[in-house]
Amino acid sequence: MTPPREAWLLTDLFMGDQGKGTTVDYLARLRGAHTVVRFNGGAQAAHHVVGPDGQMHRFQQFGSATLVPGVATHLTRFMVLSPWNMLEEEERLARLGVTDAFKRTTISENALVITPWHEIANRMRERARGVGRHGSCGAGVGETVKDSLELDPSLIVRVRDLVGDAIALREKFLRVQAYKLEQLRAEGVLAKCTHLRDAVHDIDDLFYPSVVDEYLCLLAPFLERARIVPDAYLGEILARPGTVIFEPAQGVLIDEWRGFHPYTTWSTCTLDNADALLEEHGYAGEVHRLGIVRAYGTRHGAGPFVTEDAGLSVRVPDAHNGQDGWQGVFRVGWFDAVAVRYAIACIGKLDGLIVTCLDRLKDEAEWKICTAYDTGRDIQLGPFKDLEYQEALTRRLFEAVPRYGVSTRASTQEERVAEHVAAIERELGLHVWITSHGPTANDKRLTAHFGL
Repeated sequence: MTPPREAWLLTDLFMGDQGKGTTVDYLARLRGAHTVVRFNGGAQAAHHVVGPDGQMHRFQQFGSATLVPGVATHLTRFMVLSPWNMLEEEERLARLGVTDAFKRTTISENALVITPWHEIANRMRERARGVGRHGSCGAGVGETVKDSLELDPSLIVRVRDLVGDAIALREKFLRVQAYKLEQLRAEGVLAKCTHLRDAVHDIDDLFYPSVVDEYLCLLAPFLERARIVPDAYLGEILARPGTVIFEPAQGVLIDEWRGFHPYTTWSTCTLDNADALLEEHGYAGEVHRLGIVRAYGTRHGAGPFVTEDAGLSVRVPDAHNGQDGWQGVFRVGWFDAVAVRYAIACIGKLDGLIVTCLDRLKDEAEWKICTAYDTGRDIQLGPFKDLEYQEALTRRLFEAVPRYGVSTRASTQEERVAEHVAAIERELGLHVWITSHGPTANDKRLTAHFGL
């Protein structure tokens, strides 16, 4: 019997790190998915997946179900790609026994390419901010997207350019290198970094044209392996029977337009891109829209975090996130229903929730949920693409004080989980479909509301 077509659209309802990778891996195994579609973000992703055998991989550009044999990945035009990073990730997957990652992956010819000089410029800007860092991943995604919106196409590299005229590609790389050098010099960024020891290599790569040939040489294996396709190819994927999973990156609260500016990303973290792709290809299968949250709050790096709790940060350390040179400290706090309600309002429609990391609070005798801020009002959506409104919202959040309710003081972990999940459902007005109690697919559980 031919399986019906279904698409699972996932989104992170906080500031990232909510368990996107492990959720994709689980759903792919549960539903027998044939393809994972990446519809935002890029090489800065860090989606940790632990397989049934205990092996762990940090997915960046390959879909997070690549540990499942046969599951394909498609990188849409909304991805921001680093070919050099993909080659490194392929090597790490091969060490785990996954030797066909590129064979199972297709890449839109219109996806943006992060050049080495965009990555360098990203890091230089963050260094120049000093104590006022935004918490960038340092991967060049924002720098690449910003230039694509503002500059002449002669300074923009897309995947299709990589397989065109080699001489023209070299010339474009040289133009990009020269432009980023002059831009950083004119904006005063270069002067602020010349005395920094950790910037020496990056500065050299900006100045010497010979570096271009080194990066082109390193690009050759990518060109041999990559399956580059037109945008229309996604229509063929969506026409196949069975399950497609749309894997998100980052989180709604750092969305480029709806996030807490300026501590945001240059990426649409809502489901807008996924919706656009389904509409573009006339998808008529069943669609499930689920939001992912941890059982508690987290934030990596600078920016407002109303429910941050220093004690909880110490008691609930994260296995895969810590002090990062670019993103900064990994911060932990209690579940923030106010912020998550705002994220849900940004999405517009969700069918249900996935709650992860419930096992991480097992040693806490009392679990809490922030039900309101001291203002007594929820965060309100402002005009779309109004960054002044978003920045004013951010300033208010820095001053906000959380009001907590105790979700559970039960004596057993099973009772605590049930009561905490029930409290989340009440606060958010949505049913929880899946709960996660550990890092592997075997640690996930379906609730009675799954699929309703």
